[in-house]
Amino acid sequence: MPPPDLNPHVFVVFGATGDLARRKLFPGLFHLWQLGLMPEQFRIIGSSRIAPGPQEVFRDMVHHAVEMFRGEIDHEAWQRFAARVSFVVASDDDGAALAKAVRAAETEMGPEAKRLLYMAVPPSATEPMVRMLGKFDLNERAKLVLEKPFGTDLRSAKRLNAALHEVFDEVQIYRIDHFLGKEAVQNILVLRFANGFFEPDWNLQHVCYVQIDVPEEIDIQGRADFMESTGTFRDMVSTHLFQLLGFVALEPPVRLDAESLHDEKAKVFRSIRPLDPDRVVLGQYEGYRDEEGVNESSDVETFVAMEVFVDNWRWFGVPFYLRTGKAMAESRRTITVGFWEPPLKMFPGDVGGRCNELVLELADDPKIFCDLRAKIPGPELQVGRGRMKLDLMEAFPGSEPLEAYERLLLDVMRGDSTLFTSTKEVELLWQLADPLLQNPPRPKSYPRGSWGPREALQLPGEFGWRVPG
Repeated sequence: MPPPDLNPHVFVVFGATGDLARRKLFPGLFHLWQLGLMPEQFRIIGSSRIAPGPQEVFRDMVHHAVEMFRGEIDHEAWQRFAARVSFVVASDDDGAALAKAVRAAETEMGPEAKRLLYMAVPPSATEPMVRMLGKFDLNERAKLVLEKPFGTDLRSAKRLNAALHEVFDEVQIYRIDHFLGKEAVQNILVLRFANGFFEPDWNLQHVCYVQIDVPEEIDIQGRADFMESTGTFRDMVSTHLFQLLGFVALEPPVRLDAESLHDEKAKVFRSIRPLDPDRVVLGQYEGYRDEEGVNESSDVETFVAMEVFVDNWRWFGVPFYLRTGKAMAESRRTITVGFWEPPLKMFPGDVGGRCNELVLELADDPKIFCDLRAKIPGPELQVGRGRMKLDLMEAFPGSEPLEAYERLLLDVMRGDSTLFTSTKEVELLWQLADPLLQNPPRPKSYPRGSWGPREALQLPGEFGWRVPG
């Protein structure tokens, strides 16, 4: 890839000693630098309330994180990268030392330098940290990246958005949803709008159902505090899964830019029918209450399956089935579009089974395939099921896909908010979710390693769930 034309940047990572910074942010920034996709001049300043030790201790921590998640790295290359990495203590009431370090780095790099402020901190810390940024003028020439959840309900989301807008303009705010940075998710747009044989059929006259399925084999992995305070609906459904629904269901935007895409997704979210509690199944895996830090009588859901309808001209009456959960049989990220059957009486024998399905696997090695019927080779006219498959890594050898966080970090540097979530979208989704969350169904128990509660398995009716498949 050719190097991008980017301004010099000062990256400030709040929560620099935390899990997200170690797993995703520092390895991602290093990989972008290796690929020549970072600005020619940049500085990375890690920050948190307590220093991990002298500067070399912090750099060693970053080095360990990069090697753990990116493999062994060349010593000379690391030394050149590490020379741009430092640590400064800051808190929600004292950012003086950080502001001094940021301005020193900008002076060194010149007047064109920009700031990228990444808030890898707990949600409770976001508002006071944002006010600190305003107090010490760190909001100037800055882009602010926020991690979900963006509030816990409509009221808290509006309060957070008001606090943000006291310090930052909307164009400076990048609410990150790493699902939207995945190659396969962006391919939804290309598949629909760059291929003439999909878009004409992408409507209620041809589509009989859509499934968005993100089961996870892992359990809560010691994150009891997060799960108990958030739950799977707030963690996964009101963010990732509804955003995926927005990409699948949106109308063709006037152009593929941030404003047009956000407008079309907002129209979809406004069109979603109020959620029917009788068509929502919450679950909790067996043994969840025995996890360390979990309330012994907890009713927090670790699983959600639901039926959703988009009441507009394109999708009226087409069910969208959403499912996600912890401690399930397999980890998958799959979008399935089922198409209505043509009359099949003309063919001899039994040609039933699942209808034609277009399947998008949203894995790091993305694949798209279509299950359809074809004649089985031989002397008789017998109909069987075959598969047309596109493996994107095989189709484009030598391509260099970016991990989701890497792609989104690059977009922030470019000032491109297309794959981020707007204030309007956040508030529309909380407006949709609030009535259900205020009076949720009681979670059903399900065994570890299963596909969820029995009631959820029955939700799609005769179609069943595509996954496993």
